[in-house]
Amino acid sequence: MLEISIKDGKIYSYIRDKWLVCTPEEEVRQGFIYTLINKFGYLPDQIAEEVQVNNSQRGQGQARADIVVWKSVEDKINNKSAFIVVECKAENVKIHEEDYYQGYNYAAWAGASFFVTTNNRETKYFNVDKTMMPKRLEEIVTIPTAGEADNERRVKEILSQTKTFSREEFTTMLLKCHNIIRNNDKLSPEAAFDEISKILFIKINYEREQKGKEIFKVDEYERREALHEKEIRPNLRGTSKDLPYMQFMFLNTKEQFKNDHLFEENEIIKIRETSFKSILKLLEKYNLSDTSDDVKGIAFEQFLGRTFRGELGQFFTPRTIVDFMTEVLDPQEGELVCDPCCGSGGFLIKAFDYIKEKIEKDIQGKKDKFKAELTAQYPENRTEAQEIELNSKIDKVFQQLNKELEHIHLNDPSEYSRLDVLSYKSIFGTDANPRMARTSKMNMIMHGDGHGGVHHHDGLININGIFEGRFDVILTNPPFGASVGKDQYIEIDDVENDAKRIAYYKNLYGEEYEKQLKELQRIANIVPGEDKKLKKEKSLLNFYETGKMSALTEVLFIERCLRLLKPGGRMGIVLPEGVLNNSKLQLVREYFEGKAKIILICSIPQDVFIKAGATVKPSLVFLKKFTDEETKQYNGIVAKARKVVDEKYANAIQEIELNYKSKIFRTKAQYLRELKAIEDKKQEEMKPLIKEWFDYQIPIAKVEKAGITTTGAPCENELNDVLTEYKEYNSKNPLWNITGSIWDYVLDSNLVVSKINVKKQVKVGDLI
Repeated sequence: MLEISIKDGKIYSYIRDKWLVCTPEEEVRQGFIYTLINKFGYLPDQIAEEVQVNNSQRGQGQARADIVVWKSVEDKINNKSAFIVVECKAENVKIHEEDYYQGYNYAAWAGASFFVTTNNRETKYFNVDKTMMPKRLEEIVTIPTAGEADNERRVKEILSQTKTFSREEFTTMLLKCHNIIRNNDKLSPEAAFDEISKILFIKINYEREQKGKEIFKVDEYERREALHEKEIRPNLRGTSKDLPYMQFMFLNTKEQFKNDHLFEENEIIKIRETSFKSILKLLEKYNLSDTSDDVKGIAFEQFLGRTFRGELGQFFTPRTIVDFMTEVLDPQEGELVCDPCCGSGGFLIKAFDYIKEKIEKDIQGKKDKFKAELTAQYPENRTEAQEIELNSKIDKVFQQLNKELEHIHLNDPSEYSRLDVLSYKSIFGTDANPRMARTSKMNMIMHGDGHGGVHHHDGLININGIFEGRFDVILTNPPFGASVGKDQYIEIDDVENDAKRIAYYKNLYGEEYEKQLKELQRIANIVPGEDKKLKKEKSLLNFYETGKMSALTEVLFIERCLRLLKPGGRMGIVLPEGVLNNSKLQLVREYFEGKAKIILICSIPQDVFIKAGATVKPSLVFLKKFTDEETKQYNGIVAKARKVVDEKYANAIQEIELNYKSKIFRTKAQYLRELKAIEDKKQEEMKPLIKEWFDYQIPIAKVEKAGITTTGAPCENELNDVLTEYKEYNSKNPLWNITGSIWDYVLDSNLVVSKINVKKQVKVGDLI
């Protein structure tokens, strides 16, 4: 067996029979060549390095492939089409989707059937389908050995063993799963989806336990099932775990997600084992833990759209709206984001991806900075030894920075990567519909994580990490047109009562969580009977100030979101336009105008939500909750306006009081009516004074086309122009401070990278 040889900063190339400078990329390349020889059985004479390939169809696009493998020595000598093309990156370099497409192009130009990308940490094998237009990335389980290269049947079999999936392929596969359940088990579309989601949770849980190294397959299931029935289940007799293996696996999966209230305690898999195995068979070639987040995330969304648009369309906010609203609010790393009625999770996914991209960009900037600093320590005309030394230093630094983009999730929160903090500590959502809560969590997992803060619960009531005064950014599309009844009470089941979970959440979220929980528990434990006062106190409507003005859910959610925000926090909410112009809701508008500044109002066409079943014209409303200083300023202005109108009507009120004492008024009711009439006048006259003294510009936009038609087809998106204009406006008239990255890095003489928080007042663990 050949072994890699490195000495004096040089690495031996067996293929070229020469010593080369041992750069990080060269070490990866030579390492994989030995893998091709030792593991896959290819002869050195079948392999070449640094092979020029070009796009013969266009006569351009010349490039060099790192490694090329031919089916035989004769094919190489006769310059026939290649069999395998390999692209290598240094171990410290993250492989992006564009790198995969670069390898695809090189392989296609060389006429190869397979291409490979590797940086040692991650090696992926791909099928090159030269007939597919447009080109499509299909990750497969492996590549053929040298002995299999001339076996056409075996090569076809390997090409068909897709490890991950294209978006369309996975969407189609999920629909097949859906049909199996509907046909075999006669369940409704919604119920069928519930069973598919359970299996997906089981599969993801299994593959995460295996750290992505093993795909959950039918034969593995049957092997474990036999072991379970023979050796494990007999020891579980008489316990709650005495279950067939399918149900036993689901029980363990539920345990992993128990704090999220996604599944009922006694919930089971409600399909036949034959259906379960049939679905598992369809899923078994896909590794959900090792697939591009973008690919599987969008594929899952496509499946959701095809399955539920008709039945549950109200839970889907069009992507054009989601993108626009997120861009307007511009969430930052370190900020907490929430959607209290998250539906399928569109806003949460976008926020996660948006912030993640900022982190990746920041890390790349730090890499460039340190690379420049290290390079400046060496002369321009470096010796080979100096070049090797420099590359080694850069490699060491980059490896440390790369950890910030990986899921580490250690026990010590101060050691969390930046991706961990974003994924597990920054994104929160809930939905009153259990199916949608599960869907949102699965959707987040498919997009790379951020699922930890997603729960099933009524969005109007505090739960787990979702409580008042906690969030920097709210993005939401609340339910329209529904009403909360006066007899809808806060009940014991609505509030967390499990002592262990309460202790867990108190440890995570602190005393403010406990304080708010105790108040809810007090209300939940009220037994009203016929007592009207107790009934009122226990009512959900009574829990909200706006509940005295309106019972509409969209109104209550405005207040809910404002209460969830920290002072200075900002929100974007989809609302029926009537909330902004209906005279009956004037008091509602005055309520939120007294709590927040209006950042932007954007009227959008009804077309956007028609497919989701909306019958009203919507608007996108953006608010920034008053800071403590703005609250003080506003309250001072209100007091000043009150003083002005009080002085104006003092004589009139005095006259009414005298008339009452002189018994000019026949009844007390008449006296009170006179006073109320004066008070109404005072209130109306205060409003223009407040607006004059608390004046600021309110951007208002109206778009006729928002990227989607009544049929769901894409169209022109005028929101892009609004966004460009708004960003320019906000840069000149900022309503909130954008701090940029909260982290910086220092490099010591030993090339150890230390992470520091640039917000001096914030400790490393405060964002955790």
